[in-house]
Amino acid sequence: MRLTDEYIVLPHTKVRLSDHDPGRTIGVDDKEDAHERLEENRERLAQLQYMLYAESKKALLVILQAMDAGGKDGVIRHVMTGMNPQQCRVTSFKEPTPDELAHDFLWRIHKRVPRRGEVGVFNRSHYEDVLVVRVHGLAPESVWRGRYEQINAFEKMLAENDVRILKFYLHISKEEQKERLLDRIKTPHKNWKVNEGDFTKRKYWDDYMRAYEEAIGRCSTEWAPWFIIPANKKWYRNVAVSRILIETLEDMKVKFPPPMPGLSEITID
Repeated sequence: MRLTDEYIVLPHTKVRLSDHDPGRTIGVDDKEDAHERLEENRERLAQLQYMLYAESKKALLVILQAMDAGGKDGVIRHVMTGMNPQQCRVTSFKEPTPDELAHDFLWRIHKRVPRRGEVGVFNRSHYEDVLVVRVHGLAPESVWRGRYEQINAFEKMLAENDVRILKFYLHISKEEQKERLLDRIKTPHKNWKVNEGDFTKRKYWDDYMRAYEEAIGRCSTEWAPWFIIPANKKWYRNVAVSRILIETLEDMKVKFPPPMPGLSEITID
């Protein structure tokens, strides 16, 4: 079973997140089984990344979006850890700086797109400009609504220039988010993660769900698909994301370039 086919959002799909079970764990028996599968997946990802870098003809851009405490950092820490950091760059997009606000909303994004041969990971992304901006009224509807097509055009341009794009929405329930936020409060070494904004945004849960549903539905395309990943169980989330990365890199048919002419005749004194 290909998890790519299981969790992809097909173009022109009407998305209702309530139809997707965030606790689903198909194909994985339990936490121990998941850990074994993840270790195997990380080894395979390292091999495929090495070939991607050696070939240097294509790039892979991975976009992670979720509600607060949804697991974006966890995916980066547990799934990407097997990749060579020389060819894998993570960008966390925070609140725009004054310089970034002086440009179009995609300006800061384009600068961080991976080069050919590299993997780029976005922790949050340009989708914040149709999520946070929409929910909290940071721009009029006439502005943010036009951004769906601008995003689609931007991502199509990247795809036509050999950047493969995968977009993951890490889907947790409101109850699971509550447990994770409480755990951050109760666990001393997690206290640093507590942010007042997380609790403020939680009050807008339903508004965010509607914003995500429209963004995913309108911007899941053939060239840049969205995947809705069940993420209540962290161990399953990691296996699912890593497996889709493997399937995608294998579909990209990355391979080592041919050796230089005359290589077999070279002698070293």
